[in-house]
Amino acid sequence: MSEDVTISRKLKKAAQLLLFQHHRLPGAKGWELRKVLGKDYMKIIKLLERRLEELGLEIKIVYEDGLDHQTPTEADLEQARFYVICKSPLQIGETSLSGWRIDTLAVLAAALAYITSKQGRANRREVEELLKEKFPDWKVDQDLNRFIRRGYLDEDEEGNLYIGWRTRAEIDRKTLVSIIAGSSPHPQQT
Repeated sequence: MSEDVTISRKLKKAAQLLLFQHHRLPGAKGWELRKVLGKDYMKIIKLLERRLEELGLEIKIVYEDGLDHQTPTEADLEQARFYVICKSPLQIGETSLSGWRIDTLAVLAAALAYITSKQGRANRREVEELLKEKFPDWKVDQDLNRFIRRGYLDEDEEGNLYIGWRTRAEIDRKTLVSIIAGSSPHPQQT
């Protein structure tokens, strides 16, 4: 089998791993990619990233420790989650394509803004009290649990909520907080 055919086959497999949801979480861990694609999986990921760029998509690597790594080690990459996201934010009319109701997105935005304002960690009861001022009790509980399951929030044993891996991958929190605070996220040119 020629090298071009092998690379093409690996590119297709990498796209399937990153674009289709496995279990509850989208994307794939580095060790999964290495297992399926071989030890040169990062070369395949770079090739796939160039092709996805034409479609307005990019591959985001979210490391287990939540930090950005300029020169990640092999161990960092194996534990990281590789995930495909849109390069530019969705416009207001496109949010319905996400499959989430607008009030669910509002709960997520308010929860993230509050947690971010508390340096990235807040007691779940505080978050629930804030949200229950505007949303029904059942919705707040249901949505917070959904966000935890899907990786937008994490919860520790003491009942504190903090920013999850998907929030770090998908959401520009500075822009979110500035929009909620009523200021322009980008300075206006005069």
